[in-house]
Amino acid sequence: MDNHGRYCWGLLSAAILFSAPVLPALADPPAAAPIAAAGPDLQAVLQEGDVDLPEFTFRNGEHLSPLHLHYSTLGKPQRDAAGKITNAILLLHATTGTGKTFLVPTIAHHLFGPGQPLDPQRYYIVLPDGIGFGGSTKPSDGLHGRFPHYGYRDQVAAQHAMLEAMGIDHLKLVAGISQGGMQAWLWAEQFPDAMDGVMPIACMPMQISGRNLMWRQIVSDAVRSDPKWNGGEYDRADPPTAWTRSAALMFALMVSTPDRLQAAGPDRAKTLAYEDELSAQYRGRDAGDALYDYESSADYDPAPDVARIKAPMLAINFADDQVNPAQLPVARETIARLPAGRFVLLPGGWGHAGIYHADLWADQLGTFLSNLSVQDTQHLPEAASR
Repeated sequence: MDNHGRYCWGLLSAAILFSAPVLPALADPPAAAPIAAAGPDLQAVLQEGDVDLPEFTFRNGEHLSPLHLHYSTLGKPQRDAAGKITNAILLLHATTGTGKTFLVPTIAHHLFGPGQPLDPQRYYIVLPDGIGFGGSTKPSDGLHGRFPHYGYRDQVAAQHAMLEAMGIDHLKLVAGISQGGMQAWLWAEQFPDAMDGVMPIACMPMQISGRNLMWRQIVSDAVRSDPKWNGGEYDRADPPTAWTRSAALMFALMVSTPDRLQAAGPDRAKTLAYEDELSAQYRGRDAGDALYDYESSADYDPAPDVARIKAPMLAINFADDQVNPAQLPVARETIARLPAGRFVLLPGGWGHAGIYHADLWADQLGTFLSNLSVQDTQHLPEAASR
């Protein structure tokens, strides 16, 4: 497997890191293994592509020329009489992920099969790698500490430009998990006419603050204080790895649940061994890519512009999610202010890692999409005039 394949598999491994009480050792499988595991028909409808934006200006004034954006797709585009693509769906990945995160079996087996909510025979599903992730331009490609400091709003602007280059000017649905869910909120505000519906999963429409900011700061501080960090210009042959233990443990504490962590480490010796396994999973991540990833949430704050949202929205959180605790009412209260918004608090069972278990939320997604289709049927003249 080449370096890109190893990197993508490492991110997929991180995506399912807390899918079992005890973390198994991960072998180095063939690059296609995660895709093949998602179902025998998925490989046939999976395509990959790239868009190069000649020059991209970030909100802070920095530039990249070009900005390379990688994406995967499932299914084929359908077009109306005017040639416009009518069945596109945008799925946005979480922190530490890539577009292929959605191909892990615990997600794909519940979304992409025949008759399932996102059947590729019906929809054209776009899975982008965000700036700094997977096959898209990232700090570790060469700029390292000189890479532009991007934010979630830059991610959304780049995704929109990528879709335009692909010939997509309207989306049936924008949906995302965790970080991707936050970006879905921004999509609804920055491009309010660009989609029929929006579905953010496991996030809140507020600044990253309180405990959610504190744990991220711990990870960032661990990277910056790593003895080998050197301001981002570290030796690629001997990269910083001391930061990975703090990052892995903080990630586990926030994303998993107390009962699952206790099952993974029922006594002192097993807990310490489990910590070593978690740290080992993180050692494959580039320190610079990770730092930019965690700090990119600094510009996230949809609260001031929620009045711009027009599309129907279904927001889903989990009752046992420690990243987005249910006792904070901001999601429910914000959704109540939208003209066509609905908030659902699911019981969960996996904590924040419920984002990787689509059996928890696939039915909600399917019903939401079906309702959007009914609305389209009832308003055909409006839909045709877009």
